[in-house]
Formats: sequence, structure tokens, C-alpha cells
Amino acid sequence: MSSHSLSSMESCKVLKYVSVLLIFLLSLHFSTSETLSPSLLHRVITDTKVLHSNFTAISEFRTINRKILADCSASNPFIRVNVTSNSSLSDDGFVTVTVTGVSKPSDNDWVAMISPSNSDVSSCVLTEFFYLQTGDTAKLPLLCHYPIKAQYMSKDPNYLSCKNKECKKYQNGTCVTSTCSGSIQFHVVNIRSDIEFVFFSGGFLKPCLVGRSKPLSFSNPKSPLYGHLSSIDSSGTSMRLTWVSGDMKPQQIQYANGKTVTSTVTTFSKADMCSSVVPSPAKDFGWHDPGYIHSAVMTGLAPSSKFPYRYGSNAVGWSKQIMLKTPPVGGSNELRFIAFGDMGKTPLDASEEHYIQPGALSVIKAIAKDVDSKNIDSIFHIGDISYATGFLAEWEFFFHLINPIASRISYMTAIGNHERDYINSGSKYITPDSGGECGVAYETYFPMPTSAKDKPWYSIEQGSVHFTYEWMRKDMASVNRQKTPWLIFTGHRPMYTSSHSFLYSGSKFIDTVEPLLFQNKVDLALFGHIHNYERTCSVFQNECKALPTKDKNGVDKYDGRNYSAPVQVVIGMAGFTLDKFSTNFVVSNTSQVKDSFRITK
Repeated sequence: MSSHSLSSMESCKVLKYVSVLLIFLLSLHFSTSETLSPSLLHRVITDTKVLHSNFTAISEFRTINRKILADCSASNPFIRVNVTSNSSLSDDGFVTVTVTGVSKPSDNDWVAMISPSNSDVSSCVLTEFFYLQTGDTAKLPLLCHYPIKAQYMSKDPNYLSCKNKECKKYQNGTCVTSTCSGSIQFHVVNIRSDIEFVFFSGGFLKPCLVGRSKPLSFSNPKSPLYGHLSSIDSSGTSMRLTWVSGDMKPQQIQYANGKTVTSTVTTFSKADMCSSVVPSPAKDFGWHDPGYIHSAVMTGLAPSSKFPYRYGSNAVGWSKQIMLKTPPVGGSNELRFIAFGDMGKTPLDASEEHYIQPGALSVIKAIAKDVDSKNIDSIFHIGDISYATGFLAEWEFFFHLINPIASRISYMTAIGNHERDYINSGSKYITPDSGGECGVAYETYFPMPTSAKDKPWYSIEQGSVHFTYEWMRKDMASVNRQKTPWLIFTGHRPMYTSSHSFLYSGSKFIDTVEPLLFQNKVDLALFGHIHNYERTCSVFQNECKALPTKDKNGVDKYDGRNYSAPVQVVIGMAGFTLDKFSTNFVVSNTSQVKDSFRITK
């Protein structure tokens, strides 16, 4: 068995303590029977910063939709916003946005990418009552639709110095009016709805609309995109592919040199999202139409083998041909897998986004390198997947990020708090962590072999390992340890961590589940949620039952032949800014191995 540990690029503290916010939300819930006057709303929730603080990476950009939006276009008659791709956009690429006619460049000037392009200020007045329900008592209009991403014009080093100057008015042969310009690049992926770039002054805190580009459409909004694979059972002979398209008609997978299977098609709507007294981002300003999610199962494959495939249709086009690798059948000798939690995504440009995980890009590059060179069989991403948190367009950028590996090998997932938790949603943890998605987006995009909707637990065997997701008693007891000697439990929230946060699983989880791990002789337990890496001794009920010894190479070795208790490992370091522990164990974004261990039987 081979293990791989990866991490994000840096270590700095992340705010996690939310007791004040929890009390606020509960008190708000119990006040719903009262009439909420504008003055009361203004007092209680004048800004969504209070609502989502410490849950969704609060920033000035994060709260822009709740700011008064002024119109400054009349005072800047020369402003033009032009985009290099003034016709149609490709599925993936960079566009250059050039703003000309700026009279006085400021470090508060910025450009937003907005989609759909008709999400403009004129519609806000028509929905004033709806916005009052969210706590907006500021003078309308507001910036109605949340920007997908944004950049300050100062990202162009020549902008503030006005290196690119143009004369707009001459008098007696002398220039009396000149303006400045600047250019910045945006990474754009096919999100199907048209987009536009809007130039603002006043920074994120006091946005003033100055000018906007023409709407830009994608050349093929129905393109089949972002295919990702998953195993449906332990045979290694069937693989599910799930992809996104703007086309509601069934499409196909053509695979293994002549086989064809037709997709089933589903989607979800704004009505499926959760909300509370204050509408969630998913139901309000963060909503983005997900298009149609296609899924089909390729059967008749051989385990531990490679097969070509492509997906799409003659009507909407086809993906490029991709080579997939099936995992080894359950019960075979070896499995090489990579496991991590809490990855999210990193923008490929210099943009501000709703929720950025700085290490995700370096991690995905390292994984791709390992998949290319080390014959990796599977990926296990155990919770906190995209961190879209109610801003649905973020899923598209996440799929783009993982596509180079998820389209080639099995990409198995487990649900995390940032996919599921929301107030009054049935979740044990009463937090707004999912931004109102309540597991709907996750379960639609990642159809794992689960028992039912909103019951996201499952198990699967690959090679000599039996993976148990979100544990079930009968499943553990049914494992044939002669066939699959290794039993690995994975879940999102850890039992043990040295992090001084109360957001881990807690005593109830330990009291209920840990005895079952011990009774069923689980070898290894993998968890995310805490954004760093930690490894325990063979632990049970807060007590080390056995310590590892060093082998001749100095690697820690746990003796599983005389079973004592599971080894538990926290691996929530795949992209989020790292938490600091009292003892600082931090790894870099290099390929250097910082921790190794072996469990032998």
C-alpha cells in the first residue's frame, strides 16, 4: 500500500470561532413570527458580512452585492471597455480586458466579470421587496448579480502611472484633454450564459458603475465539458462518467473501441436550494444556472486496464479522446491511491473570487504528475470539495481544475460541511457552511454509489483495501478480511486533532463511532476538515495503545499483526490556507516527502 501526502503553499491562521454567529442565527430564526420593520432589519443585518463571517472567507469583495451602487458613467464620457474576444468565447482561455478613456486612474478602479450579462442595475428596483427580505435597507439600486470574479486595474503595472496616454481633445494644436488606459487578463471557462466585463470606480466598498463591455457569448454553450470518473462497485469492470452540458437531450459515451452508452440527464434549480430568514447565496445573488448534468456507466471493462473514450453528441460536439484507467478489482494485491480533503480551487488569473484556496493549484499539479509517473489507481477526496458555498459558478471552475486527473482515473468523494450544512436543513451542524446548497449540487455533480438521496455513505473495495465512507455497522462487519485485509475508514470531520477549534467531530462522534472502528479492527482512518496534516499513534479513547517503531530507513512502522487500535490521519491540507497547530507541522508545495509511515500485517 502506498500513501501520498500533499499540502497547500503556505501556513497562516484561518478564523474558525463562530459561537457569536450561531447565537445570532438561532435568535433570528425564533423572531420570524414578528413583523420585521425596515429599521429592525437595518439594525440586525445591514450587511451580509455578519451573516457569513468566518464561514465563507469574508472580504470586501465578498459583500459587494449589498453596497449602494452609484452610476458614474455620465462623468466619464470617454470610457470604453473592450475585450480581445469580441466575438465568441472558447470553452477555456484567457481574455484581455482593456479599459480606455480614464481621466484619473485610481487604485480603487476595478473590473468585474458578470454573468449573465443582463444582470444589471435596472432589475433591482423591480425586486426591491425581495431584497428587503435579505436585510437590504440601503437606497436602491444595488449591484443585483454577484460578479463571478473581479480584478483591480492596478494589476496592470502601467495603469496608475498612465504610461498609455491618449489625447481626446486638442486646442490650438495643444492637447487639453488626455486619458489613460490599462489592460488586465481574465481566465474564462464555459459557464454557458453570456458574460460581460463592467468597469467600476470606488473600490469594492463604494462601487460606482462607469462603463461596460458588450455582452460576450460562448461559441458553444451546449459543449460537453468537465467529465469526471467514479467507481460504481468493487469489480473494476464498470466506470461512471459524469459531465456538464447546456444540452438537455441525452448524449453518449463512445468507449473501448466500439462500445456506446447513452447518458441520463438531470439538473437542479434555485427552488432546490435551502434558505432561511435571510435568503442564502444559493437562492439569491450566488445562483447560477448549472445547465444539465449527464451521467452514464461504461461496462464490460477489465480491471487495472486502460481504455479510450469520448463523450458528447454529433449535435453539440464531442470531447477529445481520453484514456481512462480502471482501478484494480477488490481482493487483488496492490492499490496505489491519493487521498486528501478540503481542496477547493485556485484562480488561474489574478482575480478576487468568492472563496479562494491558495494551494489547490499546486496540489492538483502534483497529483497530475503522480498520475503520469507513479501508476496511481484512484483519488479519494474526503469532503469540502469545491467550496462553492452557494456561488454556483464556482463549481465550473473547480471541475475545470480537476478535469486533467478526474477524467482519467476514479475520483471518489465524500460530502463535507461546505457541501451540506445549513440552518434548518436537517444537518447535525447548524451552520451556513454550504451557502444554501444543502448537498443538492454535490450529490448531482458527484453521483457516488450511495444508498439513497441525502444518505451519502457508501463503501467500495479496490485492490486489497475496503474503504468505508461515512461508516455503517453492517458494512464493516461484512468485510471478508481474507479477501480485503485492509480496512480504511474515511470521513470529513476528525476524531482527534491538536487544532484548538471546537468544529471537529466532538465527543459524541468519538463515543459512537470509535468503538466500532476498534471492534472491526480498522487499520487506518482518514479525515479532513482541519486544514493541515496530523498523524496519531494507534489510538483508542484518547489513549495511545501502541507507538510506531523506526525501520532501517527511519520510517515509522505500525505493527498490524498484533492489532491494538486504528492509526488516524488528518489530511485536510489539499488547498485551503493551512491552520497553525501548537506544534507546527507544515509541508511545502514541492514533491519532497515530509512524512512517511507503514502499516504491516
